[in-house]
Amino acid sequence: NKIPADGLAGLKENFTKDALAGFLVFLLALPLSMGVAKAADFPPIFGVVSAIIGGIVVSFFAGSRLSVKGPAAGLISIGAGAVAAFGGGETGWKMAVATIAVAGVIQIVMGLLKLGKYADLFPSAAVHGMLAAIGIIIMSKQLHLLLGIKPDDLAGMGVIDLLKHLPNSIMNADRENTILGLTCLAILFGMGMIKNPIVKKIPAPLVVLLVAIPSANEKVEIGSIFDTFKDGVFVADFSGMWTHTGVFVQYVILFLLIGSIESLLTAKAIDLVDPYRRKSDFNKDLSAVGFGNVLSGLVGGQPMISEVARSSANVSNGAVTRWANFFHGLFMLLAVIFAVPLIEMIPNTALSAMLVFVGFNLAHPREFIHIFHIGKGQFVIFVSTVIVTLLTDLLAGVAFGIVLKIIINMMNGAKVQDFLHLNMNIANNDTEIAEVEAKGSLLFSNNMKLGEFLDSLNKYKEVRFNLGELELLDHTSLATIQKWKKIQEDVSGMKISLNGLENHSKSGDSEDSVLRKGKRHPF
Repeated sequence: NKIPADGLAGLKENFTKDALAGFLVFLLALPLSMGVAKAADFPPIFGVVSAIIGGIVVSFFAGSRLSVKGPAAGLISIGAGAVAAFGGGETGWKMAVATIAVAGVIQIVMGLLKLGKYADLFPSAAVHGMLAAIGIIIMSKQLHLLLGIKPDDLAGMGVIDLLKHLPNSIMNADRENTILGLTCLAILFGMGMIKNPIVKKIPAPLVVLLVAIPSANEKVEIGSIFDTFKDGVFVADFSGMWTHTGVFVQYVILFLLIGSIESLLTAKAIDLVDPYRRKSDFNKDLSAVGFGNVLSGLVGGQPMISEVARSSANVSNGAVTRWANFFHGLFMLLAVIFAVPLIEMIPNTALSAMLVFVGFNLAHPREFIHIFHIGKGQFVIFVSTVIVTLLTDLLAGVAFGIVLKIIINMMNGAKVQDFLHLNMNIANNDTEIAEVEAKGSLLFSNNMKLGEFLDSLNKYKEVRFNLGELELLDHTSLATIQKWKKIQEDVSGMKISLNGLENHSKSGDSEDSVLRKGKRHPF
């Protein structure tokens, strides 16, 4: 396929496709943006503000052409935690958004220093465990709200307490809310099962809104965008840097690390489904998201990332260039200027149902099953990350997963030097065929170097990997090779073979299960 033009030429060339994709993503993003903000104890309109900035502003600087920027369900628990830690209410919100702005400044610097590539250093099982834990955290509160339980009745409850309290909420559920909530969930799950191509083009949240709006349920309140900013545009309160220094630093780190990892993972995933197989500039994208977070934080908005559900919908709805993200933001802006009375007809229960659906997909049982098929070692890392995250916080959960990954790799025979050094080189001088030799172990910690090495092979017509001398090939590294192999075979027609693995045992029955030399199955 011919690569589409960028900039104004791309707008002219693909206006209809990008405008339609942007409109369809807007229909999905509007209720979700409000729901995410509300769940994080931000005023709902500021979720929409974040999406407007992510579309209208960030799209021009983004390094990823098809990803959609905006507030993410994955940061709900951090946002709500920040608001509570700074005292709750309006004061807590204004201090929390200051940490978002500071995290955004650091993201800009990280992108300029080309540190976006370091997202590759996080082991896949730990990252997926983190996302699954986020899904459970989201559902733990939203299930109560879907049943009509008042937020004040849940005040001060952590994730475990919320899960324990669920039977009590079921016994005391509001009948009207529960019926509406279950109906909304049935639509969201049911439409995903329909294979009809026409039906698949209809955003399920739009159908939810059409069903839910006529109900007499308690509605969302967002107010006028003009009234929101009548006393000034900038609301961030930086006094928390001195009055709550430890808390301020903690949430800057959380927004920075979790937001950056999620955003970069989404950009990488969308590259794989881009019909033109364009490669994103991840460092540029990180700086662009950082710039968006500085603006969003200063004006009181939600933290933004490249959001996976909206980005996937963008691609499936026919987006061609970055203008689709722009149009999604433009329609958001028009909605809060001209359609506030319509927006305020959306029931809170419908928003809770959408967030339960998002949380379920993050923690979907198939994710647990998939990791189990990769191997018991990866499953232990995944489940341990989930449990530690639920019992403590996201940083502790991911850190525990990384440490456990290192221990398991060493149990499987990896040496200390293998974690720091990539022992891989081209063994011949042919200009068209590369014979690649690998020794030692390929581990998550040198995955960044592996990615750079693989990119250096793009000039060849054929690449033969001789992996017989490898002691250990872990899940993260093998997945990186498999993804690169698929892209090159699809885009350039390169012939790629992985040789010498017949004497290696697999930890599971997945194509990217851990491989260890010898017949004994690795942990």
